[in-house]
Amino acid sequence: MSKKNERKGTATSAVSLITLVDPSSPISEQYRTIRTNIQFASSSDNPIKTMVITSSGPGEGKSTTSANLAVVFAKSGQRVLLVDADMRKPTVYKTFNLSNAKGLSTVLSTATSVLEAAQRTVIDNLTVLTSGPKPPNPSELLGSMRMAQVIEEAKNLYDIVIFDMPPVVAVTDAQIMASKTDGTLLVIRENVSRKESLTKAKDLLSMVQARMLGVIYNGAENSKDQGYYYYYGN
Repeated sequence: MSKKNERKGTATSAVSLITLVDPSSPISEQYRTIRTNIQFASSSDNPIKTMVITSSGPGEGKSTTSANLAVVFAKSGQRVLLVDADMRKPTVYKTFNLSNAKGLSTVLSTATSVLEAAQRTVIDNLTVLTSGPKPPNPSELLGSMRMAQVIEEAKNLYDIVIFDMPPVVAVTDAQIMASKTDGTLLVIRENVSRKESLTKAKDLLSMVQARMLGVIYNGAENSKDQGYYYYYGN
């Protein structure tokens, strides 16, 4: 993955929605920097309206990244839909204190529309489609023709659609969605991400010809770069 346009800043704190509770913090500024890099990568020939955020394994910060990027995109005036596409271990409904009685699984398995299942948040321009009740076959639902229809419906309703996915090495869900969306971000964490898992993640995403927008690195512990985020844009 290319290392052009490197950016770095402070990593996330224990507060998952730092961009909401402390928008002037250095952490929030780095999320805005990532947003800007993504916007620069978008063009009329290769627009970025839908993106997958995943990691190689658990505990690397993908859901925190997804939520905070959704907030900064919404605060820039864009209509944002954050989709919890981790139907195995959902977290987004907890982050935004929403009901999970219906959501993505409902939309994929019934005639319910995105508009009917999505929920507004307290943040202007930010709407969330929670995961919904846990289905027996998440991968099959994500790979279905109905999922393609849902993506098109969401693109017509919103400016940016962010899919929070399970780790790409663990299950095929992120691989499936990376092949259907405009771009993919891979989140890694120092002392958590393993080199062999990252190599496997890169290979799996390359296999489906995912458009890699970059890598977000967090949790650095050395004295010079402690807590820094790095963004490597293509």
